[in-house]
Amino acid sequence: MTAEALPAELRRAIVQIARTPRLLVACDYDGTLAPITTNPDQARPRPESVGALRSLASLHETTCSVISGRALRDLAILSRLPAEIHLVGSHGSEFDIGFVHALDPEARELHRRLEAELARIIGGVPGASLEVKPASVAVHVRRADRDAAARIVAAVHEGPSTWEGVTTTDGKEVVELAVVSTDKGSALDTLRHQVGATAAVFVGDDVTDEKAFARLQGPDLSVKVGEGDTLAQYRVDDTEDVATVLAFLLEERRNWLYGEQSPPIERLSMLANERSVALLTPDAKLTWLCHPGPDAPAVFADLLGGESAGHFSIKPHRNGLPLGQRYLPNTMTVETRWSRLLVTDYLEPESPPHRTDLVRIISGEAAASVVFAPRPEFGGVPVRLLPEEDGLRVLGTSEPFVLRSPDVQWEITNDGLHDTARALVQPEPGKPVVLELRCGTTDLSPHELPEIDRRARAGRYWSDWATTLKLPQIEPDLVARSALTLRGLTDADTGGVLAAATTSLPEEIGGVRNWDYRYCWVRDGAMTVRELVALGSLEEAEGFLRWLHGVLSTLAGPERLHPLYTLAGTQIGAEAVIDSLPGYKGSRPVRVGNLANHQVQLDVFGPVVELVVSLAEARGELRDEDWQLVRAMAEAVTRRWSEPDHGIWEERHVPRHRVYSRVMCWVTIDRAIKLAEVYGRPIPNGWAELRDQIAADVLENGWNEDVQAFTTAYDGTDLDAASLFVGLSGLLDPQDERFQSTVTAIEAELRSGSTVYRYRRDDGLPGNEGGFHLCAAWMIEAYLLTGRRTEAQELFDQLVDAAGPTGLLPEQYDPVAERSLGNHPQAYSHIGLIRCARLLSEL
Repeated sequence: MTAEALPAELRRAIVQIARTPRLLVACDYDGTLAPITTNPDQARPRPESVGALRSLASLHETTCSVISGRALRDLAILSRLPAEIHLVGSHGSEFDIGFVHALDPEARELHRRLEAELARIIGGVPGASLEVKPASVAVHVRRADRDAAARIVAAVHEGPSTWEGVTTTDGKEVVELAVVSTDKGSALDTLRHQVGATAAVFVGDDVTDEKAFARLQGPDLSVKVGEGDTLAQYRVDDTEDVATVLAFLLEERRNWLYGEQSPPIERLSMLANERSVALLTPDAKLTWLCHPGPDAPAVFADLLGGESAGHFSIKPHRNGLPLGQRYLPNTMTVETRWSRLLVTDYLEPESPPHRTDLVRIISGEAAASVVFAPRPEFGGVPVRLLPEEDGLRVLGTSEPFVLRSPDVQWEITNDGLHDTARALVQPEPGKPVVLELRCGTTDLSPHELPEIDRRARAGRYWSDWATTLKLPQIEPDLVARSALTLRGLTDADTGGVLAAATTSLPEEIGGVRNWDYRYCWVRDGAMTVRELVALGSLEEAEGFLRWLHGVLSTLAGPERLHPLYTLAGTQIGAEAVIDSLPGYKGSRPVRVGNLANHQVQLDVFGPVVELVVSLAEARGELRDEDWQLVRAMAEAVTRRWSEPDHGIWEERHVPRHRVYSRVMCWVTIDRAIKLAEVYGRPIPNGWAELRDQIAADVLENGWNEDVQAFTTAYDGTDLDAASLFVGLSGLLDPQDERFQSTVTAIEAELRSGSTVYRYRRDDGLPGNEGGFHLCAAWMIEAYLLTGRRTEAQELFDQLVDAAGPTGLLPEQYDPVAERSLGNHPQAYSHIGLIRCARLLSEL
């Protein structure tokens, strides 16, 4: 029997409950897992049900149990269920985790009297029997003559059932009398509390199962097997149907938890318009889009939750594998090609404020299948789709959404919570099918410009800029793509810069190191726009400095600068978990917000001053407002440089006196002094002395004689790739033996083939992570400064090889599993690639 044979309403309910964060699946035994037999000792469970339960129990955050009226020992012997499935016997008075109800002397005496009286009642009646359990006695009459069975049941009800302290449970051809108050409902409650289940499934056939059905509510699911009055929501015919229910639940739960076919991270392509970002899979599925901004809740979160979390897919109606995906040269327009089909995607760069407009063009000869499944608020609100003459209107959301799709005939289906629209379209020669997703408006009317003109305009928006860049001789095309990516991560309205386009792409598959990078880190933003300045583009740097001036205007002093803010320059909300999303390849939790907002990171001031240096050199002048910013950064360092901090890697341990943070404090003062000297600004008293004091502090306390290297911090022997900045910054001459020894030590401990790890110490979080592309870039620069050009070139070539087919890089790389990790695309990684290409071209 296939799942399609189950009632449609039941299938929808199973799909919904399969997506709960922590699931409890519980079943009765006789008549549910095992068919009813004349001889109860012959009741064996269906192998299909056992297999499904076992597989369910092996899934993350999924607990399985069998709650039966049978004695626990008999249930275990008869069912032979694996240890992963918890057994509860005697209607909840016996648990395989231990006997819940310890009998006091009075209960033991009552139990002895019950057994004696019930033995007297059934005495001499063929087919009647007693089953003595630790806290109860069951009277079985299934094999007795019908009249005799009725007399026995009546005698039990009129006699021992009326005794004080006795609880009676009637089942099919059985009456059970317990000396403790138990039933399957309370057993289900106990299990639910024990495992912290957010929803429970219970399947049963007996009248005793009604107590469990009565406890289910809200997101829970109850299924009755067979005929008879019931409190259950749904009904199936027999134990064969039960096996189908469990198998379907397993399939849906597994798909939800681990994803059907999550694409490799580096193969995702980013669309951008300097206000919004979106990600496409290699087969043109829109897998990630947030609105009304990149840090807002997702409208399409397939990337972190599978298709049930929202997607917008286009593919050939007949099976076909994509031949490839590419950016149109020097643009952020993506083409995905099949043999006879082409899908072209871009975000409108000229859309009004608070709008996100995605245009999708289907051209070619083949019919295409389109699925439009928006799930705003990470799928947290029910969605209805209303077909209109020119497209679809999305109902039930706080933000308006429409899909303009003239002449497309949509079929709307509902899974019990959300609508999904499907269509089959046939492009004609010279007349492609155009789909326009408009977020933030209810307008379905035609655009004032033809699509072909808008596509050309969107291309020029990027290509006109890209042709102004001063590209290095080495990997110029990849550097141009990195520059376009960095510009795509900036917000033209505010000047803020995203650290990455996504949240919660894992640093370890299946692990918990999943962070939200959809914000503007002061450090990352300054480093990003500085690299664009080096390529000849100043606009992004000027916008970022305006953003930073705005942030500083809200603070009591520059030393109060937080590590990160929203793109709008405001404080970030509390870090939270989206329990309804299973994460990329089952990597949970999915987080929004970032606790690093509240950390002390004293290195952030240095990159800001280095940005001003680069901008002044490019302009040939130092603007007054920029010098004011430099003085503010130096003031912050003056007040706080000697404090311990959490550092560039934002470890959630106690603060330490970190070498990198001290070096960047030195950079702040050193570059400020040099700016003043070059551009004729007065140097405040104490700056020169402070520069020398910080340098002496680093050289004395950061160097570890035993390790023969500059370590992470003053209090340990652990190494950190960021400590390479002792030489990269110029605080120490790169030819100094101490720096060369540090490079060798970090290479030996932290480099693994094509990548370099940040560190290898215990940082207080479980699991592991990959190597960082940025750290590999630092190692390349260190190799160049220490005269090891061949090794620098080799490592750079490996960094280039790690880029995806469209030239994008996520945060990390796992050299053992040979796969990319972390949020994508990551500004840090592209910063490193651009800088290394420039350095290799210059030296």
